Amino acid sequence: MATENLSPALRTPASSRLYSKAHRGYGKRSAPDQRQPRDDDFMMLPERERYIAGYVDHLPDGAAMDIKTLAKNIPLYGQMAIGSALRALTVAGHLRHARCQVGESGSRWVTLTYWSRTAHDNEWWGAFTEAENIRVTQDAGAAPTAPPPPWAPTEAPATQVPAEAPVAPSEPVPQPAPPPPVPSVPQQRTPEPAPSGPSPAYLALAQLGRIEPRLALSAADCAVLQELATGWLDRGVNTDYLTHALTSGLPAQVDSPVGFVRRRLHDKIPPYLPTALAPATPSAPVRRLLVECTECGTPGPSGALPDGLCRRCGTPAPGAAPAILADPPVDRDIHALVGNLRRLLKTP
Repeated sequence: MATENLSPALRTPASSRLYSKAHRGYGKRSAPDQRQPRDDDFMMLPERERYIAGYVDHLPDGAAMDIKTLAKNIPLYGQMAIGSALRALTVAGHLRHARCQVGESGSRWVTLTYWSRTAHDNEWWGAFTEAENIRVTQDAGAAPTAPPPPWAPTEAPATQVPAEAPVAPSEPVPQPAPPPPVPSVPQQRTPEPAPSGPSPAYLALAQLGRIEPRLALSAADCAVLQELATGWLDRGVNTDYLTHALTSGLPAQVDSPVGFVRRRLHDKIPPYLPTALAPATPSAPVRRLLVECTECGTPGPSGALPDGLCRRCGTPAPGAAPAILADPPVDRDIHALVGNLRRLLKTP
């Protein structure tokens, strides 16, 4: 008769808890200057925040730690409780959200999450985000060195020329014939530069007669008035502005076109406008990394979001009790509470 084996079977060793992996380059990012893990980490936090902080701290870098993923992996708390806990951890100095500009055109923004086991103040997080902004900006501006194309000419290896055999001393060495004398070439005269064409001021004065027949000028008149018209162009105006200023508001009859144009060139000369713009003032440094409010997601520099919260989310509503980190209230007797409510409804 076969004997039944009543010994219990060996238990399967518990596997490590699975975690949701974020897209490559996102998810949890460990901040520097952290102490080694200890048993008393997060002991100053309430129970809920301490539990969620311990879970997040054990996640590896790159793990998803958004509200929905944490609520899915932590069945004790829902999404609203997870969101409140992350807000409290941000105020405590363990968590920061940042919005980073990616891509060559900079048209796409992604959210990065920085986690620190050691709580840091606002000054430390501000210096850290500034350093991250400089690093991200430099990485975006650095262009990778492209390899040379396959059709690029390559330097041919130097061929080794065999050494000539030494000549015996008894044999005469033939001397090369002297080169024929080079005939002397007389020094060439440098050609003079061709005269340049008429100046823009001269052309503008010459075209006045075609635009307005009452201001027809001769070649001698244009040569005399050219210097005055050039003073207008040196002040930053163009030839169209000069022509319009000379031809607008003419009297019915102009007896002396050259005298009339000379008078207008003197009286209506514009103010000085330099053609070359002044050097632009140095603009503010490019920011490709902005701190993001943990509550509403509003981006901004680190100085404008103390404790990782914007002014609207960090300021309590008027009349509301200040939010303090405390343990959840003790569970009440639901049956006694419902019975009391029923007795109150029955009373006349």
